[in-house]
Amino acid sequence: MHTGFAFLEIGLTRQKNTINILFKNIFIITVGLLLYYIAGFNLMYPGFADGSAGIFEFAGFGITPPENGMTPDYADGGYTWWTDFLFQGMFAATAATIVSGAVAERMKIGPFMVFTIIYVGIVYPIAGSWKWGGGFLDQLGFYDFAGSTLVHSVGGWAALVAVYLLGSRIGKFKNGKPQAIPGHNIPLATAGVLILWLGWFGFNGGSVLSADPELTSLTLVTTCLAAAAGGVVAALVSFLKYKNLDLTMFLNGVLGGLVGITAGADVMTPESAIIIGAIAGSLIVFAVAFVDAIKLDDPVGAIAVHLICGIWGTLAVGIFSTNPEHTFLTQLIGVACYAAFCLTTSFIIIFTLKKAVGIRVSEKEELEGLDAHEHGMDAYSDFRMNEH
Repeated sequence: MHTGFAFLEIGLTRQKNTINILFKNIFIITVGLLLYYIAGFNLMYPGFADGSAGIFEFAGFGITPPENGMTPDYADGGYTWWTDFLFQGMFAATAATIVSGAVAERMKIGPFMVFTIIYVGIVYPIAGSWKWGGGFLDQLGFYDFAGSTLVHSVGGWAALVAVYLLGSRIGKFKNGKPQAIPGHNIPLATAGVLILWLGWFGFNGGSVLSADPELTSLTLVTTCLAAAAGGVVAALVSFLKYKNLDLTMFLNGVLGGLVGITAGADVMTPESAIIIGAIAGSLIVFAVAFVDAIKLDDPVGAIAVHLICGIWGTLAVGIFSTNPEHTFLTQLIGVACYAAFCLTTSFIIIFTLKKAVGIRVSEKEELEGLDAHEHGMDAYSDFRMNEH
């Protein structure tokens, strides 16, 4: 999945910022795993005591396994303690990767790294504990199978705040109208989406948390159908709205379908998965236009894909789930809780960084490219282009 994110982000942005984006992606996954080892895992799975409010507990530093952590008694034999840590650690890193794409081409690398450390190390695990760690939302009956809200919207809310506080790239808006800033390698972006689609089989299929053949295969089928429907409908709606066959909208439609099905991939019929994906694909087109209309600059469409479709997918559980215990109201409460928490925490982190050290590169650095100024490197040393 991280390969897919990296390819997608660099493909949809300009050549002069390629090293910067790749550096951020590698930083997120490496530091994210270490942070999850140090404290994140035990913040997210603290083992809430009976009668606890289920909001915040901490089981201590490190990941020392319990006595039964490597035996069939752990997780009904579905996986071991070590597998649990590794799988969840990859999810943690994904939340910050969503922000990376949204702030591409104009955010200083230092403040982004500080944000990542705090958001992945503290904010995401606390948010995750509310559902996956057995916290208050889990007790309430909120359902999010593989992270439409817990991963994608948690990243999406932070992306929204970051884009608002950063401001748009130079040249994105002229006389109040959005201008296209084409990415430098659309074939690479396409490869990124296809790799992400494959990675989603691990994301959703792995969230079954066992090798149960029936549930795993259903999850993979609903995931695939939602992705296909999202892509087709996004391309169709985009064509009807703009009278052109936009590949980037097609690609984001696939991702929107994947994000949309993630909350309920194991409790949907194939027919429901197609509907959920189709609605997500349609939402993508209008969400991208809306983000432009309110003059927010999101180079890769992260807000539309991960936030809007993450919300939709979470609410869709309350409409289409085959489990009668899942209700729309409970899902809505969950969405609202995560919105409040993530908007508040991400604003405090990024606004503090903005006032303390500044979060945006200079005009000269932005025009000449972050690769040269932040890294002193060129992604394509044998093929130089002068971009402004």
